[in-house]
Amino acid sequence: MLTAHKIKVFQSLDKKKFRQKYNLFLVEGNKTIKEIPNSHFKIREIFSLDPSEIPTGDFDTTKITPKDLKKISFLQHPKDSVAVCELGEEKFLANLPIQIVLDGIQDPGNLGTIIRLADWFGIPQIICSEDTVDLYNPKVIQASMGSFLRVNVVYRDLVEYLTHSDAAKIGTDMDGENLYHHKFPEKFNLILGNEGNGMRPETERLLTEKITIPRFGKSTESLNVSMATGIILGQIFSHKG
Repeated sequence: MLTAHKIKVFQSLDKKKFRQKYNLFLVEGNKTIKEIPNSHFKIREIFSLDPSEIPTGDFDTTKITPKDLKKISFLQHPKDSVAVCELGEEKFLANLPIQIVLDGIQDPGNLGTIIRLADWFGIPQIICSEDTVDLYNPKVIQASMGSFLRVNVVYRDLVEYLTHSDAAKIGTDMDGENLYHHKFPEKFNLILGNEGNGMRPETERLLTEKITIPRFGKSTESLNVSMATGIILGQIFSHKG
């Protein structure tokens, strides 16, 4: 049953402190909700316009009206269902050949898109600085288009992690080697910095290799970090097919 108290709780889940307080986050849309049972995330309950369209399991499913759906959705145009899920237990995957490392990414759309890119290219883990936008931010979940279910996202002190990592540390820099000429090693961390300021000096000092995406046009000054990630990964994997 969708009570007034539950509506108030769900509406508060757009803020990290309340997601942590209640140990909950929301997933919207039947397509993504259908994939949750195959992941390590646990559904607490589902509210749906048509419960026959969503999976059943060890949780309550409640049929609701479009008006009620609008009350608990974070979307301007709410979809068909909302799943209330428990926050996942963070687990670090060791000894991976390629990992994406994000230093201070603030835009939830960028993080969601990068998670989607990692999923597309088969990269199982993203390591985020502790001040990177929260994985469970509704806009991150939405932008990832379900890829958050398959890509492990962990938060770490990056200086500590990179200092102890035995893999190459490759980051973007305007003075780096041309991406299209760079030979990537078998094992490395691909490090990308904050949208406006780039990576922090203490992170940059730990780089072992620097690359740059050459600009062929003249109209734009910089690339969005998620666009840059896509270009770099496309070049890396063009040699692995």
